[in-house]
Amino acid sequence: MKPESKKYSAVVGTRTFTFETGKLAGQAGGAVTFGTNDAIVFAAATMGGVREGIDFFPLSVEYEERLSAGGKIPGSFFRREGRPGTEAILTARLTDRPLRPLFQHGMRNEVQVMMFSLSSDSENPLDILAINAASAAIMISDIPWGGPVGAVRVGRVNGEFVINPTFAEMDASDLDLRIAGTKEAILMVECGANEIPEDVMADALELGHKSIQPLIDLQLKMAAEVGKPKREPTIAIADEELQKKVFEFVSASMNELLDKPLSKAEFYGGMDELLQKVAAEFCVEGTPDAPAKKDVESAFSEAEHKIVRERILSIGKRPDGRTPTEIRPIWCEVGISPRAHGTGLFTRGETQVLSFATLGTLGEAQELDNLSPNDTKRYMHHYNFPPFSTGEVKPLRGQSRREVGHGALAERALEPVIPAEESFPYTIRVVSEALSSNGSTSMGSVCGSTLALMDAGVPIKAPVSGVAMGLITDDAGRYQILTDIQGTEDHLGDMDFKVAGTAAGITALQMDIKISGLSAQMMKEALEQARVARMSIMEKMLVVLPEARAELKPHAPRIITVKIPVDKIGALIGPGGKNIRALQEETHTKIDIEEDGTVYIASTEGAGAKIAQERVEALSDSAVIGNIYTGKVVRIEAFGAFVEILPGVDGLVHISQLDSERVNTVEDICRLGDELTVMVTDIDPQGKIRLSRQAVLEGWTAEEAREKDQRKSGPRPGGGGRGGDRGGRGGDRGGRGDNRGGRR
Repeated sequence: MKPESKKYSAVVGTRTFTFETGKLAGQAGGAVTFGTNDAIVFAAATMGGVREGIDFFPLSVEYEERLSAGGKIPGSFFRREGRPGTEAILTARLTDRPLRPLFQHGMRNEVQVMMFSLSSDSENPLDILAINAASAAIMISDIPWGGPVGAVRVGRVNGEFVINPTFAEMDASDLDLRIAGTKEAILMVECGANEIPEDVMADALELGHKSIQPLIDLQLKMAAEVGKPKREPTIAIADEELQKKVFEFVSASMNELLDKPLSKAEFYGGMDELLQKVAAEFCVEGTPDAPAKKDVESAFSEAEHKIVRERILSIGKRPDGRTPTEIRPIWCEVGISPRAHGTGLFTRGETQVLSFATLGTLGEAQELDNLSPNDTKRYMHHYNFPPFSTGEVKPLRGQSRREVGHGALAERALEPVIPAEESFPYTIRVVSEALSSNGSTSMGSVCGSTLALMDAGVPIKAPVSGVAMGLITDDAGRYQILTDIQGTEDHLGDMDFKVAGTAAGITALQMDIKISGLSAQMMKEALEQARVARMSIMEKMLVVLPEARAELKPHAPRIITVKIPVDKIGALIGPGGKNIRALQEETHTKIDIEEDGTVYIASTEGAGAKIAQERVEALSDSAVIGNIYTGKVVRIEAFGAFVEILPGVDGLVHISQLDSERVNTVEDICRLGDELTVMVTDIDPQGKIRLSRQAVLEGWTAEEAREKDQRKSGPRPGGGGRGGDRGGRGGDRGGRGDNRGGRR
């Protein structure tokens, strides 16, 4: 019997969104679809048991982009989806971040949330739908959780905010803000913006949080009506007595250690020494009821968490000795690699990033095979995080989800300042290598990449800097916002809030919260504190390189733009690409042709580019009566020679017009491949061109040339009729040949 399906709908912004459950995936813990119009995402959430020896919460959130949802066949060799692409990975990360903080601390059951695209209309983005679908699937499942969460996208078109804009509206928007939260507070922010001021961003965040409320109410209603009873999870229970004893044992020593400024190595080295002392004190072999080493280590971590946070809240002192608003020492360099098109080295404290900028032709833009209406990407940013950056040894297994996410964040931060294709016709790739990590290599990538682009001579709209902000809170309502957090503060704190932008405003935001939410007041304070820090960082960057270089590096390709008539594109390409390949090989250039007739010629050799430019520009020319051209003889007949005066354009020099004297055979004057200088004497309505070499030799005007050509190519007196007939027929045949030459 067909199961009963239930639907729950609400209006968000200007459109109706619907949850549906009961029809699909009956054996999952909870399963729903969520969408609007023909854009629908499926999500299923299931909880399993506990793996033996596990000491963390094993939550996995996966999103798979099924191209069949948009009526597409994958472009890969196997014609099926492979490993998740960049957009799918980013959607999975976007969904994971607001879900994870709401699970009970210490939970050890495996939880898996899986989503995939069910229907895509190429009008509505699916990422926001995935977050809501995942939340609803958990809410109606048997999984204990502190949700629900709702999510919306906020755009701004012509100064007006738009909730859940379409792809078309996003093209006109200067804001792409994705926000998720609970009924009380914001949990997650992911944003790209075109230099949006802090106060406008705060308004957008406030509107976004207000807009998610109908979705939250709807999920609560679903849980009440169709939700399953919640199972009891397995919780790693802390031994409160042990925690108290360990805290008392290490408190004085840990505070003494933290009284002096510490580097990363000194902090972790000092903590390891303390941990060994604690283990020696509490884990004595043979002692009755001695706690397990892992329980002692857990209690030590709790003590570290409490002491470090209390010092920040009570006396405003951080592990490295800084005040809450202080930025670590910064130094920068450019031009590190002699052969790279541009390089920027950015070092802040113990975080160091080296960015490389590479310029390519527009034909080297990345081709996208996904459900987005965009099929190419001209600007790319990639991020690598090798294990030596943290002093570790690990196997290399390709890019992690974290590396994909950090690269996308830096790309989003710089995209608004990348020059338009019309003014800078290059594909741009930036690669950021994290050489040393102690907090926010993603924001270091933004700063290093700005320097690399400027070093490459890319005329960016404005320099971009970035900083990571942190937050420490307690149950009494105290909080402290931290500027430029390092790794320890990220691990022990409640927030990782990354802000990037120009002097004019914000270009990117990313926020992850470990607590139940962030108030609007905290958000405003963090944005303002970040703005001050960004401007300070930018000052130090601009000391090294105040503006983009006026010239590209010698090894970077120079691109010349030429416009030709659309009907000449075929002549430039040639049959099977023969002409364009030959021209590229001869001139050592790379040539890309757009459908509107725009031609981009790229080369590191000026002479070759100039020759290619002249050849391409010649396609725009048309033969003009009276003009003189030098061209190659491309065909010889008894009645005359065909000369290519412009690329793909032939004309006939009648035998009577080859010289000032009578010519017996065409070969007496020229052979195939010879160059002749000729004048255009006539162009008939069909486009057939008559040429004259005699006109050039004798300096005739166009009118004289036309008159004498017509007289000389007519019937010859004194028995020359046959020759005249032959010449006439030859003229006809020459005309037909000229047409063939024109098509060629």
